Amino acid sequence: MSSEPSFEEIEHTADWAIRVRGVTLADLFVNAAQAMYSLIVDLSALPLTEQRIIRLEGVSIEGMLVAWLNELLYLTEMQHLAFGRFRIETLDEPGDLAQGGSGRLVAWAEGGEVRELRKYIKAATYSGLTVRREAGNYVVEIVFDV
Repeated sequence: MSSEPSFEEIEHTADWAIRVRGVTLADLFVNAAQAMYSLIVDLSALPLTEQRIIRLEGVSIEGMLVAWLNELLYLTEMQHLAFGRFRIETLDEPGDLAQGGSGRLVAWAEGGEVRELRKYIKAATYSGLTVRREAGNYVVEIVFDV
């Protein structure tokens, strides 16, 4: 296990951006969600009283990552919930699209009600989004529309 942090905020001209790492794709998805919420709420003060299950499909790992983060943001917007713990139950990578191969994600998010956000994130974007392998880890830079 690397002692390198799993995410960091990076400079971006207009929006907010983070670089996220994970040993596995599941780690990458969990670390991306934790990084996003660490920007918008105080995770140390977040109650862990609510759970939500997220199910989605996608034709690319990048599309699934954006859909995952945006579904969490939707729950924050509509139900006033923020999440600090995540468990990936299933993460099937998209297969051959000619064979109709879409990927599937099933995950749990645990958190609680929040009254105030540090900063509002509208959405995770596809801007420059590419999941890549680097030094044995999955790495991605995610730009958020704020």
